[in-house]
Amino acid sequence: MKAEPHSALHLAQRARLASRALGIADTARKDHALEAIAKAVTDARGPILEANALDLADGRKASLTDALLDRLALDGERLEGLAAAVLAVRALPDPVGEITSTTRRPNGLTVQKVRIPLGVILMIYESRPNVTTDAAALCLKSGNAVILRGGKEALRTNLALRQAIVTGLEVARLPADAVLLVETPDRELLLELLKQEELIDLAIPRGGEGLIRFVAQNARIPVVKHYKGVCHVFLHQSADAKKAVDIVVNAKAQRPGVCNAAECLLVDEGALALLPAVARALVAERVELRCCPRSLAVLRREGIAAVPAGADDWGREFLDRILAVRVVAGIDEALEHIARYGSLHTEAIVAEDKVASTRFVHEVVASAVIVNASTRFNDGGELGLGAEIGISTSKVHAFGPMGLAELTAQKFVVLGDGQVRGG
Repeated sequence: MKAEPHSALHLAQRARLASRALGIADTARKDHALEAIAKAVTDARGPILEANALDLADGRKASLTDALLDRLALDGERLEGLAAAVLAVRALPDPVGEITSTTRRPNGLTVQKVRIPLGVILMIYESRPNVTTDAAALCLKSGNAVILRGGKEALRTNLALRQAIVTGLEVARLPADAVLLVETPDRELLLELLKQEELIDLAIPRGGEGLIRFVAQNARIPVVKHYKGVCHVFLHQSADAKKAVDIVVNAKAQRPGVCNAAECLLVDEGALALLPAVARALVAERVELRCCPRSLAVLRREGIAAVPAGADDWGREFLDRILAVRVVAGIDEALEHIARYGSLHTEAIVAEDKVASTRFVHEVVASAVIVNASTRFNDGGELGLGAEIGISTSKVHAFGPMGLAELTAQKFVVLGDGQVRGG
């Protein structure tokens, strides 16, 4: 079918054609391209920062929040960080062609499972220009073509970054269409892209819950879902006091606006003596505590600022310096609360009791279950993936941070010597 230029079908067809060449490119060529992209990003510092300044000016006119403007902003240091992140992906092992298992059948057949690229990925995201280079690098290294659809507030910046990416691809003699950018904020074009089930293999939305639900509800292609991060920390009665303070404060206050920040503290009634010290440390970090009646009474007796929790504070992603606090009768009630209100993202327990922590790990369903450490460790870089393209809270295909391996599928390779099937 012949597609109109700049249509969704045309973009998808171009990406599909490029994916065939990229899927068979060897590691050396892909790594050469990544080196060239990092250099091109650094060399194009002037045009990229000029484009970003125009986007920021428009963002201020549009009354974007300070947080959004900060996500959008680039300077020399951040630009160097973008290039360094591309080189970090280059240093990672190439997953394509990896044989993950080999078995020998009784009839003499050898059966292997081998990693292959997914094909074409549609990346939909907001604000952050670093996603443009991160997604391009991860998809390139894993042999996938990618269609990037960033937010309108970063369009000029993304166009300048994409030009640097194309320069790197051309240096390595890889198709420029391996990384495409949607150059219009038109939502109708996005809707059409989400229908290209024969040409696009996976959609990965990164942004707020509204964006992700829009993509999931309108897509005919598979979608990596990550609606929200309602992450809990459970202080078991055996919790170490210092670990409790350090872990809870880090989980909530280090970066309150990210998806792996804690949103609810569950306190075993046997650990209530730990709550005042934890609460004081949180209040010192300007965290508002929204408490159940029992925890509120404890904190008010100690003269610690806190407010009553509302019914909708349980299961809520605050993305701010706000933490819900609830006292539970023990691990059974903690597990029930997490099962009801968790979002399958990250759940942590602070406990010296190995039986309790083992049970927590066994029974909690989340993309990461953490013992005696902060929820903030559910991150591709922190977990040794090198980088991630997103975090999946759906269990099909990938669960948790998605690194290079999660951007591949596995095919069976069957090696025989004349065998035929009978019966």
